Amino acid sequence: MPKISAATVAEHRAAQRRALLDAALELLAETPEQAPSLGDVARRAGLARSSVYNYFDSRDDLLRAVVVDLFPRWNKRVVEAMDEVSDPTERVLTYIDVNLQLVAEGEHAIVGALATFTPQAFSDESMHAMHQDLVLPLVEALRARGVADPELDAELVTALVHKGTELIESGRKLDEVSSSIRRVLTTALS
Repeated sequence: MPKISAATVAEHRAAQRRALLDAALELLAETPEQAPSLGDVARRAGLARSSVYNYFDSRDDLLRAVVVDLFPRWNKRVVEAMDEVSDPTERVLTYIDVNLQLVAEGEHAIVGALATFTPQAFSDESMHAMHQDLVLPLVEALRARGVADPELDAELVTALVHKGTELIESGRKLDEVSSSIRRVLTTALS
């Protein structure tokens, strides 16, 4: 029987699963144009390839788990940054800044790669719900500003974030894109 490296079997399994998710994420960050093999992920995590099957049924299952893992982490970064400011307008601008920062750090490229490698992971209801959760803090900030239709305004703000994402991923600098969007929105919000 293999030795466990935690106080309990449950903690050991959780740590092994986390190591596999982190390894897959690292490999995707290094080469987003190539889906990592289970062998590559196992090697990076320091496990035998056969051990991966104790946690995931297939590469698609592993990649879907990476997707499910990324959304809450992304959302947490955005919400924590927004919670540091109280002014509703600044909360909207912080939402934009943090999302663009995550893009510049490569997180969005990983999500894009995952969408290519495992499109079915993005098509179920739970993924739609997670994506909606990413917009909720923005809607709440717009509502706090007294916007008449915060859901509609949130769609338009996310369109700016999407365009900013495209610009950053095509080579524009984060601070340039972020400053420009802030200028446009500050003018519109005043």
